[in-house]
Amino acid sequence: MHSLRTPGVPPGRLLGDALAEGTVVLDGGLSNQLRAQGCDLSDALWSARLLADAPEQIEAAHAAYVRAGAQVLITASYQATFEGFGRRGIGRDRAAELIAGSVGSARRAGAVAGREVWVAASVGPYGAMLADGSEYRGRYGLTGRELERFHRPRVEALASADPDVLALETVPDIDEAEALLRVVEGFRVPVWLSYTVAGDRTRAGQPLEEAFAVAAGIDQVVAVGVNCCDPADADRAVEVAAAATGKPVVVYPNSGEEWDAAGRRWTGEGAFDPGRVRDWQRAGARLVGGCCRVGPSEIAELASLQGQTGP
Repeated sequence: MHSLRTPGVPPGRLLGDALAEGTVVLDGGLSNQLRAQGCDLSDALWSARLLADAPEQIEAAHAAYVRAGAQVLITASYQATFEGFGRRGIGRDRAAELIAGSVGSARRAGAVAGREVWVAASVGPYGAMLADGSEYRGRYGLTGRELERFHRPRVEALASADPDVLALETVPDIDEAEALLRVVEGFRVPVWLSYTVAGDRTRAGQPLEEAFAVAAGIDQVVAVGVNCCDPADADRAVEVAAAATGKPVVVYPNSGEEWDAAGRRWTGEGAFDPGRVRDWQRAGARLVGGCCRVGPSEIAELASLQGQTGP
């Protein structure tokens, strides 16, 4: 599978090998950093719009997390789909270039670090394309085959850009997780599977033990866990993921605020505490970071706890 290609750093360590040796630090939310840079994310394509309109902003946001000490950069492809780009009049060939280009943006940002930086190509759920908060509900009324047909072209475009790992992230239910795992079987790229959860269940209401179990025994899956959930919900989920799969756990919750899909804004109080990483590690977490509304300052604190520093 894929090896590190950062200039100045000897190649060879796969992300899976690094996770077997210790904790690896993820980045934080891309959208909040882009807003901090003055970018307008009101479009339905969200941060993916900038892949076409201002790719330099994407690269600058990745670089901010590299400076904070992140070792893994997640690409801006979460909401980048052929369907979404098509609604903006962007043809399939150009859309494929933009989706694959998200990997290049992260790779360039990581290349200046002078240390190991892996690139995770984000494969967001079907609901992200709808831009109506459906990823926090799941159960879209689609069959498994329909979900596979939706995800396969984007996975193919991302895999063609040679990321270090595919991040199957913010998955709201088991049906979509199983569809995604079937799709990635045909590509020689490691993956992690990360659900968005509420309490001790997926967003669709399924027990986490059952949800994580779908990845057990699949060698291609190098980590399993949760993201874009309340930090408090991550605590128990890490334990369940480790017990159900025996794999390293990935955990990157959001700030603890709630997403208002109608108003397209976050509400409530933030509750992300980098100090929680100690409990997560004891429960089996090896890939740790933040999601929406978690910025470079929080990642810097988390990286400091792990003995990581920026370039």
